Amino acid sequence: MTPEVVAINGAQGTGKTTLAVQLRELFGERYGWHVLVLSIDDIYLHRAQREKLAQSVHPLLRTRGVPGTHDVELGIQLLEQLGNLGTSAHPSAQQPKQPVRMPKFIKAIDDRAPESDWHMVEGSVDLILFEGWCVDTPPQEQEELREPVNELEAREDADGTWRRYVNQQLATVYPRLFARIDKTIFLQAPDFDSIYRWRLQQEENNADALRSSPTLAAAAGNRSKGHIMGPEELRRFIQHYERLTRHALKLMPERADVVIELGAGHEVLETRFR
Repeated sequence: MTPEVVAINGAQGTGKTTLAVQLRELFGERYGWHVLVLSIDDIYLHRAQREKLAQSVHPLLRTRGVPGTHDVELGIQLLEQLGNLGTSAHPSAQQPKQPVRMPKFIKAIDDRAPESDWHMVEGSVDLILFEGWCVDTPPQEQEELREPVNELEAREDADGTWRRYVNQQLATVYPRLFARIDKTIFLQAPDFDSIYRWRLQQEENNADALRSSPTLAAAAGNRSKGHIMGPEELRRFIQHYERLTRHALKLMPERADVVIELGAGHEVLETRFR
């Protein structure tokens, strides 16, 4: 029997990783389950790969995050390999299984960690929590792509090439990955302004992590400061996500199996089950 895959969808800074860790600890302590957290961030394309996309398709694809900047085949492969490990109640009949190598993306250096730093997963897995801001989000209708939603799109994607490419990827490439999801939890932010504030706090946390880790700082080298964003740089950065974030805020409350509604102070206002 393969482990269930539960998606956690929510905009930047809503608390997807925090919720995933809490659920992992809860199920581990209460039921003795081996729960694995997989972030869609960890399957971002390498910087060099995104640079190629920026040159061949559109410059905005240099920035990580939107559909088209993930290694979808790697994500499918990981879920398949983890599923083959079986659960503790129903271990795979073909034991022993090879450990699964889990990738890691380091936002402070805007690149995936070398494979030597990937961690290994061994033994059965009872539940996979697959978290990410666009996980299980459907594509937009073509007519919704016509008008820009912010200054970034108006100035740097005036003809719509970038947003059409992103939407096409979401419509044709990502469904194979999302088809492996059994249930979806949606963290519903109150508005886009709150998302900016919460994401700014995340960036400050990234800076603290970099300062406190000599190893990470050494790996980042002279590039590290350029990848810790200040308020204005971050404001531009999240405009890359704004279109699909607003789309998800409109559609996901009706699609998700569980909706956790958040207040402006990041408090939980209500939890709804479908």
